[in-house]
Parts: sequence; structure tokens; C-alpha cells
Amino acid sequence: MTVAQVALERGAQPHPESVSTLSVVIPAYNEEDGIADIIERVLAVRPALARAGVPRLELIVVDDGSADDTAAIVARYPDVHLVKHPVNKGYGAALKTGFCAASGELVGFLDADGTYPPELFPALCQEAIQGADLVVGSRRSGSDSKMPVVRQVGNFVWANLVTLLSNSRVLDPASGMRVFRKAVFKDLCPLPDGLNFTPVMSTRAVHEGLRMVEIPIPYEERAGRSKLNVIKDGTRFLQTILWTSLTYNPARILGGLGLFSCLLAATIALGLVVLRLRGVTSLSPAGVASTFAAVVLGIAGVDLFALGATFNYLVSLFHRRPLRQGLFGRPLFRTPIERHFWWMGGLMVMAGLALGIVSLILALGSWPIERLWLYLLAGVMLILVGVQLILFWVITRVLQELAQRETLAQADLETRE
Repeated sequence: MTVAQVALERGAQPHPESVSTLSVVIPAYNEEDGIADIIERVLAVRPALARAGVPRLELIVVDDGSADDTAAIVARYPDVHLVKHPVNKGYGAALKTGFCAASGELVGFLDADGTYPPELFPALCQEAIQGADLVVGSRRSGSDSKMPVVRQVGNFVWANLVTLLSNSRVLDPASGMRVFRKAVFKDLCPLPDGLNFTPVMSTRAVHEGLRMVEIPIPYEERAGRSKLNVIKDGTRFLQTILWTSLTYNPARILGGLGLFSCLLAATIALGLVVLRLRGVTSLSPAGVASTFAAVVLGIAGVDLFALGATFNYLVSLFHRRPLRQGLFGRPLFRTPIERHFWWMGGLMVMAGLALGIVSLILALGSWPIERLWLYLLAGVMLILVGVQLILFWVITRVLQELAQRETLAQADLETRE
């Protein structure tokens, strides 16, 4: 399923709009070798833009503290609006400066190194005119992509990560050629100042439910040395994608980790039960380590799962709208599972206490500890997990009341009037 299809499922119907201006922003940092060529290529698309329904082009170049002749070269073009940063602030910071200076209903951007084809801006604009909020030039969809292998691998990882965390298919979250409606810029903020600007933009767009469309574009090799550090910037991409996703649907990440941990714990526990039924009452060092892992994974897994569900209420409070995306992208149950934590936790506590009492009775009846340790361990785990579920239920109830407080108070006031 494409991002555009997901947007349509959420009720966002495309609608053609009247557009008079496309503002193109080019961030430039020490790009004296290629800036003139990319400026001329962008300016040359004006006739094609007019045929696509965008009669006016505004070109903004943000010189991000360059130490070479980048600014001087840009200043030679009277049709270009030059904005200068006194010091280097970063790729994302330069773009945001350009966006604030833009006057067009549509805002586009691309790099200054000649890797992206400005000749395809009319095609991107047509998608925006038809109702898309954000149009991305996808390098991974293009048939003529000369992206280095290392970047291909990185983009494959980022694309699948964003797709997994958002439940919406994204092909190129790090593409540096885009067109978006300026009216939705506020929904995409805040955005970082560094090279991780584009993956965060894509992550926010899909979680905000914006109409996002990706169209294939060719990609050329960069002229000169790339400013992207594979290890440093790749790590930053990973961190910002994860943290941004956590601010929208923490249940998907935390709940997924919790569910995985619980499955591992259950697998180990099943193996221990089978051994015990076969008469094994003592464990090897590997068995002891497995038992320890099962206890830790089981308790931590339940905590993570419940914490994810609880955090979703906090996110809903912050965004002032319900965000029931859940672990699998949409609710599986009519009543949220966290509302059942109270009785689930109560049953676990009672089951744990029952195991403890039965073990005590058996111990008084001369059963050795070698025959009872597994039951005692299971009882302790059930009690601890049950108490935690009850506590999480209390927290979610309080958060639910807070989320509904403003609506209920307004209803009371309207009733009095």
C-alpha cells in the first residue's frame, strides 16, 4: 500500500487547487563548482512549470556560511533571491530559512550538487495541484539511479524502518528533492537543522496523516565530495526516525519490543515446563541462564507493552486528538486492551498467590525445594506482572480522564447555558 493510498483511507480526498507560485529553495554550503549550473537548470523549467499550471517561479538560494565564492556567484543572477547565514548552521537550518522566505503556495527544494533533476519539478507540482500535501522525488523508484551502493543500502534500511514504524509504505524517506504545500509546513515542524531533516520530514508526514506521494526520479552522482558521513549521519538518521515515531505511536515500538520479549520468555518457559514434566529437577549452567533470561524477558516484556499503551494516552493528550494507532497500525479490539489490565492483573495476582500457597502446602508435606522451585518462580512472576498491570490500568484511567476533561467540561457549560 502506498502512502497516497493510506492517506485516502484516512479520508483525505485529493482536490485540484489553484497555484500561482512555486518557491524553490536551494541550500548551499561551499558549492561554487556547481551552484551556477543548478541555478540555470532551475530557472530553465519556468516554461514547463507554466504548462503544468504554475505560472510563477521563485528561486531562493540560502548560502549557509560558505567560505568560498558560492554567494558571489549566486549574486550574479538577478532572478535569484539570495539569503545568507553568517555561519554554517546546517542543511536543515538553511532549508527552514528558505521556507520562511518563500512566498509561493508550493515550496520545493533540492540540493546544489546537481544530483537531483530540477526538470521534474513540473511533475511534482502536478501531484501537489491534484491535492497531495507532500510530493517526494523517489530515487529508489527511478530506473536511472546512480546512487552509490552504500547509500542504496542506507536508504533501503531507512525506508523499511519508516514503513514498519508508520504502517505506511515509504520508498525514499531521505530524498532531497520535494514539493509541498506551504500551508502544511506547520504540521511538519519541528524539523532538525542537520542532514537528518528529510527522514524526519517523511516520518512526521505519514504520522500526521498528510497526503504524501512519491514519484520516480533519476539520480546522478555528486560533483565533488559528499558532506554526508555514513556512520555519523546514519546513526543520527536512525535515532531521529525512532524518536519521532515515538512521539506519535509509542505503542508500535515499545509494544513490539514487549511482545517479542514475552514470546521469547514464553518459549523458554515452555521448555522448562517440558523438562520438569520429564522429571528433571536440577538445571545445568545453561538452564540457569535460560531461566534467568525468561524471568527478565517476561517482566520487561509486559512492562514495555503496557508502557507503550500508556504512552499513547500521553501522546493523545499532547496532540489534543485521539491517536489509537496501536501496535499493528489500527486497533484490534473494539475496547482497548489496556482497559482490561485491571482484571488481567487481578487474575495473575490470584494465580500467583495460589501457586505460592500450594507450594507452601506441598513443602509442609515434605516436598523438597528441587520439586517446587519452578512453581515458586512462576508464582512470583505472576504476582509481580499482575501488580504492574493493575498500576498501568490506574495510570491509563487517569490519563483517559484528563484527555476527556476539556470536552466534558465544555459539555457541562453548554448544558447550563
